[in-house]
Amino acid sequence: MIRIDARGKSCPKPVMMTKEAVDQGAAEVEVLVDNPVAAGNVTRFLEGRGFRVTREDTPEGTLISGIAAGSVSGGAGSAPKGVHDASVSSAPGEQCCCTASDTGLLILSRTMGTESLELGEALMKAFLDTMRQSGSIGVLALMNGGVFLALPESSASDTIREMEAQGTQVLVCGTCTKHFGITDQVAVGTISNMFEITEQVFRMPKTVTIG
Repeated sequence: MIRIDARGKSCPKPVMMTKEAVDQGAAEVEVLVDNPVAAGNVTRFLEGRGFRVTREDTPEGTLISGIAAGSVSGGAGSAPKGVHDASVSSAPGEQCCCTASDTGLLILSRTMGTESLELGEALMKAFLDTMRQSGSIGVLALMNGGVFLALPESSASDTIREMEAQGTQVLVCGTCTKHFGITDQVAVGTISNMFEITEQVFRMPKTVTIG
C-alpha cells in the first residue's frame, strides 16, 4: 500500500504523484486530496488504469483508495460502510467514448478568428456543429479562452453537450476555469487537468488545434 498526501498541490500534481506510484508497480494506493477537482482527476486516472476506486470524505480531506484489478484487499464484498464506490462501468451495449472516433480536438479560444467577436462565435458554433455531425471527435479539450464555450450562456454549449451525449469525451481545463473565476459556472464536460488532457487528446490517431 502506498499512501500519498496531495493536499495543497496544484493541478496536475495530485495525478502525477498518483501516476508515479502506479508506474512503480503499486497495486494499492491511497491518495488524500483537499478539493473536488483533484478528487475527480485522481479517480478518473485510477479507473483508467483499471483500478477499483472508492472515495471517502474525512476531516482531513477526500481519501481516494484504489486497488488494481486482480488484487485482493480486505476480503471480498462491497465497499466499507460510509465509502462511496466511484468505479464506473458501461451498461451492456453502451459504447465507450472514442470507440468509433479518431480525432482529438483542442480548442484554445471561444471564437474562430479575432476580427469580429460576433462572427468568430458564429463560426465556432458552426464548426462544432459540423464536427458533431461528422462523429469524428473522440476527445474535445477546452483550454484558455476555450473554456468559455462550456458555460451555459455560450451558443456552443448545447452542441458540446450533444457531442458528449454521442460519446465524445469533453475535458475542461481546471487551471483555466480557476484563472477566469468560472469553475462553478461550467455546464458541460469534466473539469480536468493538463496531464489528462494531453494524455487523452494525443493518444488519438489525429489531433486538431483551434485557437
